[in-house]
Amino acid sequence: MAEITASMVKELRERTDAPMMDCKKALNEAGGDMAKAEEILRVKFGAKAAKSAGRVAAEGIVGIHITPDGKTGAIIEVNCETDFVAKNDDFKVLVTNLAEMVVTQNPADVAALSAMKIGDKTVEEVRTELVGKIGENMSIRRFVRVAAQGRLASYVHGGAKIGVLVDVTGDEALAKDIAMHIAASKPKALDASGVPQDLLEAERRVAAQKAAESGKPANIVEKMVEGAVQKYLKEVTLLSQPFVKDDKQTVEQLLKSQGAQVHGFTLYVVGEGIEKKVSDFAAEVAAAAKV
Repeated sequence: MAEITASMVKELRERTDAPMMDCKKALNEAGGDMAKAEEILRVKFGAKAAKSAGRVAAEGIVGIHITPDGKTGAIIEVNCETDFVAKNDDFKVLVTNLAEMVVTQNPADVAALSAMKIGDKTVEEVRTELVGKIGENMSIRRFVRVAAQGRLASYVHGGAKIGVLVDVTGDEALAKDIAMHIAASKPKALDASGVPQDLLEAERRVAAQKAAESGKPANIVEKMVEGAVQKYLKEVTLLSQPFVKDDKQTVEQLLKSQGAQVHGFTLYVVGEGIEKKVSDFAAEVAAAAKV
């Protein structure tokens, strides 16, 4: 059986807000599999255990560059070890330059971007020199380059910890509002067709286990599961979400009322999905003592 450490229990508690002992039991039952343990807790405690959405698990910033005509843009995430370095001017300049390079030079992937030149040095050489100067590792994690059908709008929040790039046909002010909504509500996709299949399957499994515990007939259980999945889709798809500035209408209703359309979006939350290095040994020992 996999060893269940205090840091694993602490991470699962942060993801789900479940009690420490329940987190430890779930991890033991799941053999140390964090995703499976989260599912177990969601069956037990319900939607509260989905608290992990958008949780920051590593440091760095998001950079965005859009051409003056709003037709081409890029969003990039570059990670570092501490928030102190994320605020460093040299680090921020590098991220800004990289976002612009993605737009102007259209690299195929991170390796191709790393091989491109900034002056007489490659991006990788610049990165390596900055690591040596600052004394902390940093890496280019991901980027997306977008050729807009409409016009691109962007929004960054929390010291560039959250970044949004959205393609909208419609009013410029509305486009900015939609970008801000995405940053706040963190949809998984534009509509139901874009929700990743693995997320749907996980949601269906959780709903099926909860419905089965109700003791109701199979046909009723089936309807309960489908209802839960449809509710989930409304919560995680942009067009179905209540608009943050007016929750009496959905984003789709808002767009229709103004003759606008969202063609797509990219949302980056710095460190999302990356396990943060535990550097506070005393805190880890204290957490272990509690379980």
